[in-house]
Formats: sequence, C-alpha cells, structure tokens
Amino acid sequence: MSLRERFERLEEREKKLLGILGVVAVVGGVLIVPLGVAAALHSERTANQELRDAIIAVEAAKPEVDAAHVQQKAIEARYANQAPPLSAYLSKLAAEVEIEIPESQDRQAVPHGKRYEERSTKIVIRKTGMLKIAKFMEKIAQSGHPLSITQLAIRKRSVEPDSYDVDMVVSAFDRKAEKPKPAEKKSSTPKPGDSAGEGEK
Repeated sequence: MSLRERFERLEEREKKLLGILGVVAVVGGVLIVPLGVAAALHSERTANQELRDAIIAVEAAKPEVDAAHVQQKAIEARYANQAPPLSAYLSKLAAEVEIEIPESQDRQAVPHGKRYEERSTKIVIRKTGMLKIAKFMEKIAQSGHPLSITQLAIRKRSVEPDSYDVDMVVSAFDRKAEKPKPAEKKSSTPKPGDSAGEGEK
C-alpha cells in the first residue's frame, strides 16, 4: 500500500494532526538553521570580545611592565657596582663632609639566600653636628653602591649645642656571580679513522 493510499484511509482528525505535525517539522527545520547560525555568531562575538578585552588589558599594563623592567635594570646595575671594603670607604665619605670615624668594626658576612651576601661595618662618630651627619648619610644613600644604613642610634650630648654621638651600622649587599655550568666531559673514544699512530712521521 502506497503512502497516498494510507493517507486517504486516515480519518479527518488524524489528517489534521499529521498536517500540523508536518507544518511544525517544516517550521522547526527552517528555524534551526538561523538559530544555529545565531548561536555560533554569538559565541564568536563573545570570544572576540574576550580577546579584545585581553589585548586592552595588556596594553593598559604595558607602562607598568616597562617601569618594572627599568627598575629591575637599575637594581641589576646597582648590584653590579659592588661596594669596596666598608671601613676605608666610609672613612673616605666621612672625610668629604669633615667627619672623623674614631672607631669601626667589620662584622662577619651574612648570606641571604643563594645569590646574595651582606657585609656590614659598625662605626662610631663623636661630637658631630646634625648637618654633617645628615650629609654623611646622604652620601651613603647616593653612593651608587648597594649600601644601606641598617642600624642607627643618635644621642644628643648634654653640654655642647648641636653636638651628637652616633652609632651606625652600614651594610653592603653583594650579589654572587653565577657559577659556570660544568663543562661536558670529552669522550675518550677515538673517532672513526683515528689511529694510535696517526700524526707520526
């Protein structure tokens, strides 16, 4: 029996339901394609927007990244300029501002991790005006070496005006040079063509 004959044998109500079902199927088929395309476009737009947002965030962060690079280079350059022996160097800076250092004591170096080491020297200054002390500290800060005043005690002398005693610890931070990687061991196996008597005349 053909489909047409089967359709003709259906009741009127069944024919209507079958027609409605056919219309629904056609409408659904027509709508599925644009809805699928719309969903794909929406997904693509979302991905593009996220990519644009990421690019904008990278561009916005570029000045901060550049500033961090500049700061890192400045730190590396400062650590590359290792401070000389502290006692003699601090005496030289003190003499430039007319300060005498009657006492100085070098301390044992202290490691900071695997790459850095702290050398420190304790110095004593007696009967000195505050302006000279300030200039001396400024010279330490502007030395161009990785130096830091890690301890400071200033006491006013009771008798003389503008006269102070100072106990100060100045530290130098050294970055250790990277150890060279061990060279690969040369193979003792003779190359093809080499012989024990090669080179003999």
